[in-house]
Order: sequence, then structure tokens, then C-alpha cells
Amino acid sequence: MCGRYILAQQLKAERYFGVRRTLWDYIVSYNVAPSRNVPVVRIAEGEREGVMMRWGLIPFYAHGEPPKYSTINATVEKLESSPVWRGPWKRGQRCILPAAGFYEWHLDEGGRKQPFFIHLADQEVFGFAGLWDRSEKPDGTVIESCTIITVPPNRLMAEIHNTKQRMPAILSPEDHEAWLCGAPTDAKAALRAYPEELMVAYRVSTRVNSPRNDDESLIRPLDAANG
Repeated sequence: MCGRYILAQQLKAERYFGVRRTLWDYIVSYNVAPSRNVPVVRIAEGEREGVMMRWGLIPFYAHGEPPKYSTINATVEKLESSPVWRGPWKRGQRCILPAAGFYEWHLDEGGRKQPFFIHLADQEVFGFAGLWDRSEKPDGTVIESCTIITVPPNRLMAEIHNTKQRMPAILSPEDHEAWLCGAPTDAKAALRAYPEELMVAYRVSTRVNSPRNDDESLIRPLDAANG
């Protein structure tokens, strides 16, 4: 599962993902929550395009109305069977969501949820594998939206996110091309748990629980935050 994350800096994301068509414009956020517009990389007219989309996929058949159930994450096991995901998957509407880190919550023995910040040890910018769709309201307004794909966790993420045992599908750089425009079999092969030895995780303040809090102190290690 991935319910909160940090945006990668725009210029760094453009360089890292080789974005040629820049239709996005955003500033760094340290607490991205569902339903917000987020930067997305996709293929358009044969080039990598950077656009903004709503996080929380609205299926094309929903006439622009967000479903009453959560669509911020799509499980890899149901990409080809779920009514929500199978359309974008079949149409090849795959995308990458640039990030610099994300949060997950650990349920301790006392029933308290402790947030952790997770980032990669080997690269500052990375991307979540995602799907996108386009839905049109009755008045003709078009909404483009996206979801982050989740996969079974590695050992580190299983210990942290110990309630649902999932983690976001983080793409290796060599898999970007296959995910964005490769054959379905090659794209699906890119959806796997990122190596735990290349990930860093530590406890952070519960201030991240509120989307209203959005500043760099959120990613400060808890012990440092407490002085």
C-alpha cells in the first residue's frame, strides 16, 4: 500500500525520467495525500510527457465521478481482472509517478500506528509504477487520474507495514522503458519488490498523519525531531 509520499523536485524528475514534453508544473510536497493532482510521466506521441493527474483513478465509465471505494492503489494480482484496472491495463495506459520517498505505518503491540519514512539508498529520485485513465463528465469536462500499483513486500516493508503486507511497485531505471511502452509481459515483469538492501527506513513524527502538515521536518528522524 502507498497512501502518502513525497514529490521529487521537478527539474530532477525531468532529467531522471527523460521527459521531453513538459506539461506539468508543481512544487515539492512532503506530504502528498490522495485526491491531489500529482506529476505523472507517460508516453504521448512517442515521447515521454510530464503531466498532472488526480491521484485516485476515476474509471472512464464513471463519468468523471470518483468511486465511493478507494482507487489510489491497484494490486498487481488484479490488473487483468478488476473492472477498474483491466481497461487501463489492456489499453496500455501505464505511467510513472515521480517520488523522493514515501510513508508507511507500523502497528505496534499497543495498537498504536507509528509512521516510517522510506527512501532509496542508491538514488534520490525514483518512480512508482502506475496506471492512468481518462473520464468525461456530462458537461464535457475531462478528468485524467492515476493509481499506484502495489506488490507483495520485501522483508523490510513487511516488518514496517505489518497490517496489509504490501508495498508500492518501485521501478528500477532499466525497467522504465518496458513499463511505459513495452509489451504487457515485459511491463508486468517490472512489477516486483524493490531490493530491501537498497532501501532506508526510519521512524518519523506523527505530524505526517495530517495532510495539512507539509514541510521538510516531516522526514526528520523521530529521535532528531525530539532533540
